[in-house]
Amino acid sequence: MKEIARAFTKELLVRLGEDEGLIQAVLGPRQVGKTTGVKQVMLESGAASLYVSADELIAPQPEWLMSQWQKALLLPVRSIFVIDEIQRVANWQETLKLLWDNRNKNRLRVVVLGSSSFEIQQGLKESLAGRYEIIPVRHWNYDESQQMGVSFERYLVQGGYPGSYRFVQSPMRWQAYVREAILENVINKDIFRLRPLSKPALFRQFVEIIRAYPCQEISYNKLLGQLQDKGNIDLIKNYLFLLECAFLYKGLEKYSRKEHLKKGSSPKILPLCPALCTYVGSLKDWTEPENRGRLFETMVGAQLAKLPGRLYYWREKNDEVDFVYEADKTFAIEVKSGRKRKSGGLSVFVKKHPHAVPVFIDTDNYVQFEKDSERFLELMS
Repeated sequence: MKEIARAFTKELLVRLGEDEGLIQAVLGPRQVGKTTGVKQVMLESGAASLYVSADELIAPQPEWLMSQWQKALLLPVRSIFVIDEIQRVANWQETLKLLWDNRNKNRLRVVVLGSSSFEIQQGLKESLAGRYEIIPVRHWNYDESQQMGVSFERYLVQGGYPGSYRFVQSPMRWQAYVREAILENVINKDIFRLRPLSKPALFRQFVEIIRAYPCQEISYNKLLGQLQDKGNIDLIKNYLFLLECAFLYKGLEKYSRKEHLKKGSSPKILPLCPALCTYVGSLKDWTEPENRGRLFETMVGAQLAKLPGRLYYWREKNDEVDFVYEADKTFAIEVKSGRKRKSGGLSVFVKKHPHAVPVFIDTDNYVQFEKDSERFLELMS
């Protein structure tokens, strides 16, 4: 498989070269190239380095992390020490804080990697405040995938996980790979570890349900009604939270100037790459206009979700706006995807919220939007 240098590697290389550098936390989904990219940086830096991983260890304890740290201290000054899947180490937060605070000045450049956003970020905030920076790594976008020979139409239906691209011309094999080598791995190693669930089969059923609603608003009660067991809305919200922690799906809130209306709204299900919609069923079905439109909206939404602001949707009666992105400015974004629906929602929204900037994204301007989404939006205003 062709090796591509992802954008985050440039930023990481710069930060590792700084004096008085902080711990660099590289966070993102499994199987999107975090480890590969960090190893590329280790080679390109020219510094001595040590890479260790807790991924396959059985219940690794703090002593393991301490012993690996001692090995790193034997390397020359300003060496790079990389700890992969650090969240699997018991009490890793306090142990890393102790080791970091007691190190010799500029002795090591430390990088930690993880695939569970909540577990890692909570640990950083609680124990390592002021000692770290986060470098997010997301699913592969179209531009990166194109460098591996994946066409726009292929990406639209099967994009996101580079390891699966070797199988794109064999749909059943591709689906089996995404389902078994990626999703099952995430569910077992990240989600079930983070929050042991009393009914794991029910959670898997929930994943299959929301997979069928890409970029669609669906009420918590409707989701609850489709589960083949008793539950409550808090259970559904917890399941969505766990999926977001694992970088799989987000439940977008409805845009409102009133915070309590946001929290009480039905979620709009946003898969964070197209492959998370299509790993079950016939891929041909996803080329039909309605489904294809949902996939293109997923591409746009997943790209917007990478930005630092907050992402919503908006709907009142029959009027809707696909995405509302709020940062320094508010952008009301309509995705021209080709699926049939009533128009006019964007005009209604802008009339209600005159400060909002209307934006249209279609297949003609998508590449420009993806290349630099923040600049694209700024140009629209």
